[in-house]
Amino acid sequence: MAIAVSSSRVVPTTSPDDCPQSHGVDYAREYFDDSQRHGRSGLKIDAIFCPETAEGPFETVQWELRSAAIKDETGKVLFEQTDCEIPATWTQLAANVVVSKYFYGDPRNKQERERSVRQLIHRVTRTITDWGLADGYFDTPEDGDRFYRDLTWMCLHQYGAFNSPVWFNVGLYNQYGVTGAKCNWHWDRTSESVAQPENPYEYPQGSACFIQQVEDNMEDIMRLACSEAMLFKFGSGTGTDLSTIRSQREKLSGGGTPSGPLSFMKVYDSIAGVVKSGGKTRRAAKMQSLKVWHPDILEFIECKWSEEKKAHALIREGYESNFNGEAYSSVCFQNANLSVRLTDPFMEAVREGKRWQTRWVSDKASGTPPEYDARELLGRMAECAWHCGDPGVQYDTTINKWHTCPTSGRINASNPCSEYMFLDDTACNLASINLMKFVRTDGKFDHERYQAACRLFLIAQEILVDHASYPTDTIAENSHKYRPLGLGYSNLGSVIMSSGLPYDSDAARGVCGSITAIMHGAANYTSAEMASVVGPFDGYAENEVPMLNVMRMHRDAVDKINDNGPAELKEAARKLWDGVLEIGGKFGFRNAQATVLAPTGTISFMMDCDTTGIEPDIALVKYKQLAGGGMLKIVNNTVAAGLRKLGYNEPQIEAIIKFIDENDTIEGAP
Repeated sequence: MAIAVSSSRVVPTTSPDDCPQSHGVDYAREYFDDSQRHGRSGLKIDAIFCPETAEGPFETVQWELRSAAIKDETGKVLFEQTDCEIPATWTQLAANVVVSKYFYGDPRNKQERERSVRQLIHRVTRTITDWGLADGYFDTPEDGDRFYRDLTWMCLHQYGAFNSPVWFNVGLYNQYGVTGAKCNWHWDRTSESVAQPENPYEYPQGSACFIQQVEDNMEDIMRLACSEAMLFKFGSGTGTDLSTIRSQREKLSGGGTPSGPLSFMKVYDSIAGVVKSGGKTRRAAKMQSLKVWHPDILEFIECKWSEEKKAHALIREGYESNFNGEAYSSVCFQNANLSVRLTDPFMEAVREGKRWQTRWVSDKASGTPPEYDARELLGRMAECAWHCGDPGVQYDTTINKWHTCPTSGRINASNPCSEYMFLDDTACNLASINLMKFVRTDGKFDHERYQAACRLFLIAQEILVDHASYPTDTIAENSHKYRPLGLGYSNLGSVIMSSGLPYDSDAARGVCGSITAIMHGAANYTSAEMASVVGPFDGYAENEVPMLNVMRMHRDAVDKINDNGPAELKEAARKLWDGVLEIGGKFGFRNAQATVLAPTGTISFMMDCDTTGIEPDIALVKYKQLAGGGMLKIVNNTVAAGLRKLGYNEPQIEAIIKFIDENDTIEGAP
């Protein structure tokens, strides 16, 4: 058994028998197949991240054995696994999260459970690369091998991460032979139709974000409940707009009164509360929205706050205030995010102080639906959101203005965190890039390596689409037809902080605008590049004109990026988007959507990010309460860089950081 020297101790590394390290050009040749390209050239992959001199990506880090544990507020251990092989550069927080959430296997059976980060990363990146080789994405086996090395290196060195379902599910069959009962759907290339695989792990669920529709009949309302449960089981989240369900004020065909959307929301809420995400203690993620014209809109706006009042009453009587305690578990609407879909006509009514007329869902309804003062209705949304965080708002008119596939239908809903908005009955697999990894020692942002990272992750996400399974046949078919992806980033707040900039400043907006435009441009350029290899998405032809128009809108938006940001980043974005329009106009795009700005919760911890997604840091020291119990203390490590940029000397920086560690705040620091 090989020996690796870490900073803390001499550690035996896992042998090839313990953790397969299959890579190399000879291995890649076994999977390589270019017949599906029909003579076209494949993707060229240069060695950018993993040094060519390294035997493999896992040899580029030092390893050490650690214990990983999650504890509750009292210090009681809720989860613990010993002798876990972790990269020496990873924080204990990252180790705790990854081991407890993503390692496969029963924690009580060490012989059948993953014990090394290299096992976790290898099963995902090796499986994706093998699929890409077999599907003809890469020009040569050598390109495929370089792809595996660089993708693995980036995951290992915390440059990027896939969404949670990928870590939960991908590679379990391919690397370990895990099997399960038939339940999901996938695209079968042989029959060119959807089918149910006998083993769902052979086609693992890899998407975190789903949008589903529901029709106004009992069969479909219950069908949605079933498909949501299956999504939660495999670690994903889903959103549905319930405006298609008749108001409680309307009539049934048999003469009775409909239950209305809020009644069925209680059913969906209960299912989300019972089914754990990914079979773990991670909460199910769910979004429910209602359009502002729906007759039950006021009840929808107030429903969560009304239920929270009950929880507060129970807490006053002595019940535990913890979100997982009896007070909150006994009230409704706590397992979903709620959003109101606002239109431009409604916002104009607010601005002009007019009345807002709702309308019936059914064209057979009689009487006059409720009418509200538009300003009072918007004010009620704000008031309830202030009390309990919901409802949020989604600007329906603007969203559909930027829709790439309007010929195929409108955008009605979003996923739980609202970053993914697309057609009903579609799915999106996400990945995020750790922006701080591209801040050079001189403080400048390395946009060239950033673009290269975006390209590799988007290729990996695209490869997943037809090898994944989905909870319904319609979602499986639409995923194949439109192939929407969600590349995003994390740690923007840290980039801004390390630059010594206020988050709410023109300079920070310039940084954010350019970095976002580069990511979006790199992703769409890569999508067009893949279209030149394996063709555009099936729904592209009918949406070519509107999609190219949206791409031009994005290019025009680059010119509007705040000029107080770095000029070189804005210029890089401008040149990149010129290239997107050129290559996209020639080959089309492989994916109907390519990027999102997700909150990147758990995977941000995996990458040791100080801030998540696009948000600023809410505090320099944070305590995150885990859905399954337990508490994590998270200390921002970017403070020193920010203070250094602002001109503080090292003794001053040390004193300030010591004060923060001891007091959980910078207020009053020396």
